Amino acid sequence: MMLIDYPDREFMALALADRIAAELAQSLRTSGRATLCVPGGSTPGPVFDTLSGADLDWANVTVFLGDERWVPESSDRSNTRQLRARLLQGRAAAARLLPLRADTPEPEAALATLADAIAPHLPITVLLLGMGDDMHTASLFPGADRLAEALAPDAPVLMALRAPGLPEARITLTAPVLAGALHTHVLITGAAKRAAILRAETLDPSEAPIRTVLTHATVHWAE
Repeated sequence: MMLIDYPDREFMALALADRIAAELAQSLRTSGRATLCVPGGSTPGPVFDTLSGADLDWANVTVFLGDERWVPESSDRSNTRQLRARLLQGRAAAARLLPLRADTPEPEAALATLADAIAPHLPITVLLLGMGDDMHTASLFPGADRLAEALAPDAPVLMALRAPGLPEARITLTAPVLAGALHTHVLITGAAKRAAILRAETLDPSEAPIRTVLTHATVHWAE
């Protein structure tokens, strides 16, 4: 794990957006395409705002979420809704968005179709992740009902997980898909999360799922 400390969150957002844009540009130059996998939540919003204006061949960039709550896009809890509002704007509006949700009551009915759409775009070129205070990432939560399966080396591309305290089911990329990304960035803020991610290095992934990507991740932190 490489940990970069920034003097403030604004500088971090600008620097991280520039680095992601450079990594996407490199892939576009060498292979003609790139994939960008991003988190939900409010923390990456400023990164998205800057990245959306990057001068890239966005038409050949495929974007998808690392996880999604099983709620309609009209919900305030929809990660897809935020992604459209903050990243898929300006120049980045030309990117291709792969959905991580379908109009079914439960996610299991849509898993195969959604996974089949994502599989041709793997490995992920650039992966941006967040982390909770409980050291979860994507929707790999400690205590989730099928966490062990989602952490396994032979896990499928996507799984549906449920955990105590979560109001709805989640759909998430699994650990081997996340770990296979070519460039991995973890974005965190505040002293508590800095302490948590350092502690995660000493724990088993079942206790700290973020551990599955830390060996080759760059962690970006500001107070």
